[in-house]
Amino acid sequence: MKKFNFKRFRLRQLNPEELDERYLLINLYVTQLLVLTVASVILLFRRPNLKDMFSFHPGYGTVLLWGVGFAVLVLIVDFTVGRWVPPEVTDDGGINQMLFGNRPLWHIAVLSLLVAVCEELLFRGAIQSYWGPYWTSILFAAIHVRYLQHWLMTGLVFCISYGLGWIYVHTGTLWTPIVAHFVIDFTMGCILRYRRED
Repeated sequence: MKKFNFKRFRLRQLNPEELDERYLLINLYVTQLLVLTVASVILLFRRPNLKDMFSFHPGYGTVLLWGVGFAVLVLIVDFTVGRWVPPEVTDDGGINQMLFGNRPLWHIAVLSLLVAVCEELLFRGAIQSYWGPYWTSILFAAIHVRYLQHWLMTGLVFCISYGLGWIYVHTGTLWTPIVAHFVIDFTMGCILRYRRED
């Protein structure tokens, strides 16, 4: 039996200059497919009541109020941080700009919805029931690797994740964090796409 040589594979950090938009877009779609697959496997063993998880029991208005309200709060904090903190502290290496900077509006919406549904299904729907919001948020912050170099951004991602977990527990429906996650990503994507450089 032939042995597989793992030493041939080397991990190295890529610079944003080495990446192109197409590579990042493919990477995003593949990553979200992986996230959805992991969430599906966990949920298959857990066998939650999907009807309850995706119910609108508190009402559409409540889901929208909590989801959009939380998103607005996050965006206010993000804009405040961006105004008072040096750009190098919030720098993600230009990844978000490359992902959203030249996308049409419909594609920003599709990407934001895909990420919101897949990540919330995994983190809030599948993992949080085992680990709780605190440890789930640590994992959530850890997978956002591009922010780990900056403690402030890692802390913000942790707090956003914890807030998403809290509104999920409070409302009892996964739609609330999905709405919040979508509004945050869509708004930030539109800002990156349509802002004017001074």
